Parts: sequence; structure tokens; C-alpha cells
Amino acid sequence: MIATMAAGCAGSGAAEPAAGRAGTAPAASRPAESATATPARATDASASSRVDAVLAKMSVEEKVGQLFMPVLYGPAADTVSGENQARFGVGTPAKMIAKYRPGGVILFPWAQNVKNVRQVVALTNGLQAASPRIPLLVGADQENGLVSRLAPLVTKFPGASVIGSTGDPSLARRAAEATGAELRALGVNLDFAPVADVNINPRNPVIGPRAYGSDPKKVAPMVAAAVRGFHDAGIAATAKHFPGHGDTGVDSHTGLPVIRHSRAQWDRLDAPPFAAAIREDVDMIMSAHVVMPKLDPSGDPATLSKPILTGLLRQRLGFEGVVSTDALDMAGVRKKYGDGEVAVRAILAGADLLLMPPDYRKAHAAVLAAVESGRIPAERLDESVRRLLTLKAGRGILERAPAADPAEAERTLRSAEHRELASLISRKAR
Repeated sequence: MIATMAAGCAGSGAAEPAAGRAGTAPAASRPAESATATPARATDASASSRVDAVLAKMSVEEKVGQLFMPVLYGPAADTVSGENQARFGVGTPAKMIAKYRPGGVILFPWAQNVKNVRQVVALTNGLQAASPRIPLLVGADQENGLVSRLAPLVTKFPGASVIGSTGDPSLARRAAEATGAELRALGVNLDFAPVADVNINPRNPVIGPRAYGSDPKKVAPMVAAAVRGFHDAGIAATAKHFPGHGDTGVDSHTGLPVIRHSRAQWDRLDAPPFAAAIREDVDMIMSAHVVMPKLDPSGDPATLSKPILTGLLRQRLGFEGVVSTDALDMAGVRKKYGDGEVAVRAILAGADLLLMPPDYRKAHAAVLAAVESGRIPAERLDESVRRLLTLKAGRGILERAPAADPAEAERTLRSAEHRELASLISRKAR
């Protein structure tokens, strides 16, 4: 059940079709310099200058669009789908991008996005072609193990708990680099991984083996190594689910977990892997739809909590990158507010990227109205857009997205070297 529902954690049924769910890696695992190669991360000064230039030319509508990462339906950018028509008022993914100019998209098999290697390459290239002014973040929920949205196209690496059991962070780095190389070859530039939760509750129904383990002192170096591995491959990494989803007996896809850690317990148990990821310059941190009343007594989930997202994550841990919500179609974030209000409150709390809103048009209209009324100040909007553009600049996709090459993708995915690495990890697991 976890594998079907857990997404970035994106992926409960609300976003699916209405008709129903249909060390360092070896040199060979490093992406070759080609059309798909991503430049090294830009220097702060040059990136800031280019980001400011792009931001200055954007309309309010374009800025609001950057805040959203929806699911689009179909195997190609020009596929006509009733789901796209119903959700966005246009038939194809390309037309949706032209209409709303989202900051990114996330791929799922159940949205008919993942069929075969050449099809995914053509899809990601087509999506980028539909967004010529500002390239897209193309995300995937490829944790490996239970959550593997690009299976069976990619190498079947063990999940985080298996890697964690080896006690060897270099294997976490190598697995992340190899996974990142395969994603980049497909035209995916953002992975919603690694999981930074410390799974201290053995009855946890949603994290479990997706975490590297139950000891923060052992999980933190694994998370840091995985972030380094994704960066080695030129892929943006996401540490999730802040402030920690490891001590719950409730699945946030179907309910609202409450975690009663004190601030001291959070500092000791939950915070270390996120702090380690931040020290490695992790690109993005994903919020959790969990209530931590001793961190914020309001009763709101962390995704909607300014004391947690701004107070703890920004101010206490010093994170300056992009904060993504977990999927907004999940029950854990929809219990108190409507789908439009949730999107507004997430931005006000400190989120930058709104992942998979269940009613895109309602959420988009609500955020736009909040900006126009001043409820979301113009400066607050610009903060989020600047972070998103900075992420794109840092990964070499601000001005122009690299085109994925189907032949290179077929050479890279499931290569003999990657399969041997997967086997090595399994042999070293305890």
C-alpha cells in the first residue's frame, strides 16, 4: 500500500484520473558531456544577476505560475486527455503549460507519463519546448525501493533502509549519483529524494523502510551522502518530510498525524538529518502534513505552519533553498481549509512550491487573488520566485533546458555498472 500511495509523498487518489487508477560512483556512472549534460552550479554572483534579470521581466501571473508543480496527463506533450481538459480547461500538457506557465511538473505512471525510455525522453523534451521563456523543473518521486515512479525503466536499487543497514554512506552517495544520472538522461532534473525522516516508530505506516534507519546519528550521514550523490549527477535533491515524519502511526495520505515531540526531542531526533542535508546545500526541502503541537500549538500541519517552515527551517536551521509542500491532494493537509485557502496559507507559512494541488484552477486563482489583494505581499511572492529561479540557475536550467537524448538514455539506464552497484549494496546489507 505504501508503494502505491506514497509519493513525494505525492500521490493519493485526488490527482489521479477520475475514472480510477488505471564514496564516488565509478566513471561509467557519471553522465557524459553531451546535450543532456548540466553545467556545474553557477557562482552566487552570476546566478543572482541572471535571476534578477529574469524576475524583473515577469508579470504577476507568471510569478504565481512558478509556484505550482502539477501532474499533467498523457504520454506526450501533445496528448489530448479528458483529465487535462477537466482540470485545466485545455486538452494537452503543452497547452496547460502555455496557459498557466507552471514552475514545474511531476511525472507519474498513473498519469500515463511513464511508458518506455524513448517516450519519457520525448515527453520531457516536449514539456520543456512548451515553456521556452523559463525552463521547467521536471520532478520525479524516485526514492528507489518502495517508491520508484520510474520503474521498470531505471535500475532497481535497494531502498533507503537497505542502504542504511550497510553502515556505509559512500553507498548512499553512489546510489544517488547513479539514480541521478539515469533521471537526467530522461530529462528529469529534480528528484524528490532523499527521505530524511528518522523512522523511530516501528508501526509507521507511511515511512518505514523508506527511511535510512531509526538512529539520527546514522541517518544524517546517509542523507548528506545522498544529497552529494544527486549533486554529483547534476540533479536537484529534496530532503523530506520536514520537520520529521518518522514517529507516527497515521498515514498523512488518509489522515492527519500528530507527533508530540518536545522541542528538545525534535532537536535530538528529527532535526539532525535535515541539518546535514542543509550543510550539503540541498536544493529543496519538502514539508510534512503532520501536526507537532509542541512546535506550533495552532493545530495546523507543518505545511501550513509559519513557526515551523519559517521559524525552525529558515531561521533556526538556516535553510535558504526552496521549500516544497508535500502533495496538496493528501488528506492530512485538507482537513481544516478549502483547496484554495490551503495554497495561500502554505505560501504565507513559508512554502515556495505548491505540489499537486487537487483543484489547480481554484488554488491558482486563490493565490493570484491573495497577491492582488496584498494578503500575500509582492515581496513575499518575489522571495519564493527568486528561490525557484535560483535553483534553476544553480542546476543550469534557467535560460535553456538541456535536451535529453534517447540513445544516451538507453545506454545509461540499467547499465551493467549500475546493476552491479545495486547488487553490491544488496550483498553488503545487514
